[in-house]
Amino acid sequence: MPAPDADARPLTGRLVVAAPDLSDPNFAHTVVLVLDQHDEGVLGVVLNRPSAVEVADVLPEWGEVVAPPGQVFVGGPVQTEEVTIGLGRVPHGTADPEEIIPGLAVVDLAQGPAGVTERARVFAGYAGWDAGQLEQERADGGWFIVDAEPDDAVSPEPERLWRTVLQRQGGVFTTIPEDPGRN
Repeated sequence: MPAPDADARPLTGRLVVAAPDLSDPNFAHTVVLVLDQHDEGVLGVVLNRPSAVEVADVLPEWGEVVAPPGQVFVGGPVQTEEVTIGLGRVPHGTADPEEIIPGLAVVDLAQGPAGVTERARVFAGYAGWDAGQLEQERADGGWFIVDAEPDDAVSPEPERLWRTVLQRQGGVFTTIPEDPGRN
């Protein structure tokens, strides 16, 4: 099945959505927001894998602004032992922190939540692909590339995000089964 968006636009600020038959347990049914794309590869965070750790327990100053559920999210299989990345809803047009997409920016967790206007999400770990790796995995049918919306990163229902993002694409993507082996 082809990806819904096969154009050559940069990936930064877009979603990499796991195809239903992607078997890698690190990425099955994940939605990854791409934070950076450069010559060496692609870096992003998984938006729909909450951990058991409460943000308020590890970063108390962020406890009041994190979106429900209030857990630290597992951003991917790289550096999972460290809380490393924060995303926050910010006023559109914000220069510092720089927006990834309108209304959403990577925020400096050490600086505290000043400037985050609504909700934030905190991640331990990240997802990374070497140069050409994601493109090959996509060509093999493992991923779909779609546009992100600012609220995807702070969805109060992360367990439904994979399905929600696919349904938003319309067409055949509204009928993709969770487990193609059972259909």
